[in-house]
Amino acid sequence: MTKKSLPITGLLSLITFAVLTLGAAGGAYAAPVGSASSFAAPGTLQLVSSSLSGDASTYWTPERMRAAISGDVLAGPALARGALSSASTAVETGPPEKIAGTSKGGGTSLHQNEDPIDHVGKVFFSMGAFNYVCSGNAVVSDNDSTVATAGHCVNEGPGAFVRNFVFVPAYLNGTAPYGIWPAKALYTTAQWSTAGDIRYDTGFAVMATINGKHLADVVGASGVEFNMDRGLSYKAYGYPAAPPFDGQSLKSCSGDATEDAINPQFKAQGIPCDMTGGSSGGPWIVSSDDDCYQNSITSYGYTGGPPVIYGPYWGSVIREAYKAASES
Repeated sequence: MTKKSLPITGLLSLITFAVLTLGAAGGAYAAPVGSASSFAAPGTLQLVSSSLSGDASTYWTPERMRAAISGDVLAGPALARGALSSASTAVETGPPEKIAGTSKGGGTSLHQNEDPIDHVGKVFFSMGAFNYVCSGNAVVSDNDSTVATAGHCVNEGPGAFVRNFVFVPAYLNGTAPYGIWPAKALYTTAQWSTAGDIRYDTGFAVMATINGKHLADVVGASGVEFNMDRGLSYKAYGYPAAPPFDGQSLKSCSGDATEDAINPQFKAQGIPCDMTGGSSGGPWIVSSDDDCYQNSITSYGYTGGPPVIYGPYWGSVIREAYKAASES
């Protein structure tokens, strides 16, 4: 199938973030039946960095990829708590700002089938004794190696960071046309890593080079934007893996964003969509006449509720986590 690349974009401010490299253990959690479920998964600056341990790309055999659990179960505890972090003093205001992306050089269903997109792909990782799968997107960065995904796809929230994190761009039916890219460092907001605050459920992975090449050199990179208006029209991409989907091909949903009326304290926005677990971390894209930009990710939905997926608002807090990953 023909692969395509979206031109896409972002911002910067000052709040808090957390980063850790692969190698930390974590526990798996399941969302209560009938409750909100993630679609995967205060205050002080946290930064921890070390070199990647082992080669995660060799860990991920085709068999392990097929058996990976949809990462949506990992945001269950944060959703169940349903309370805002009392420790958060972050200011979510700031001037709109965009960072342009780059190019590598070239029915009743609410979802649409999509051809592979070069910089959108599947994320695989281990937490505790289990392997999981989410979605992700290569975004423009100073290091040309950054992938955006859900916070619950990089960190237990609160708790340990995941292991064996890899990104497979343009994944299709078990193939990896651009290879399997292992992460060398993981970033998320301090609000997610220390309190599991669903408002800040976003993470970033910095990928190792392959054969001397950076990720963006091979697949391009989407642009990013922060502190934008609410209620925009989005196209969300992901690899839903929970039934009735099989996670083998890219899907999308489109619609105008509305507030989460069930849990307004989450400050999230939703669009109509029937994608399931595995689409966690997939990019939400805003298009204009000139360009396209990512400014959210798929975070959660409601079991047994209306077919809607929700994403966090990308304001100053998430912008700072992006900035830390981009500049690492």
